[in-house]
Amino acid sequence: MDVIQMTRELGKAIQNDDRYIAYTLAKQVNDEDKELQADMEKFTELRKKLNIAMSEKNSDSEELRAIDAEIKEVYQKIMSNKNMIAFNSAQSELELLINNINQIISLCANGKDPDTCQPSSGCVGSCAECGGCY
Repeated sequence: MDVIQMTRELGKAIQNDDRYIAYTLAKQVNDEDKELQADMEKFTELRKKLNIAMSEKNSDSEELRAIDAEIKEVYQKIMSNKNMIAFNSAQSELELLINNINQIISLCANGKDPDTCQPSSGCVGSCAECGGCY
């Protein structure tokens, strides 16, 4: 089996991993949450409105503050939504898995022993043993 085929097998293994499954399920729940979707659309529209207001030469600072306050309120509502909390947690777990895989691949490409090299859990300031920044 060549390296590309083995990579495809790794991709299949990732898609069968509980962290990937949890992420896709949480994403689906978010996508089906009509209130959350409406809040995210409102957030996007408010950001556009703020950008337009900021680009005007004689922008009204009171209007800018009001839009900014509304953006923060909607953002807080989005981030406190139980489905968004579950999604963010699942996404973080999947990202950690992918980062660990990438680090192991980088370490192996730099000559480390594939059976014993370990991904780092954070930057220690030395690039000598690092699999790369993520």
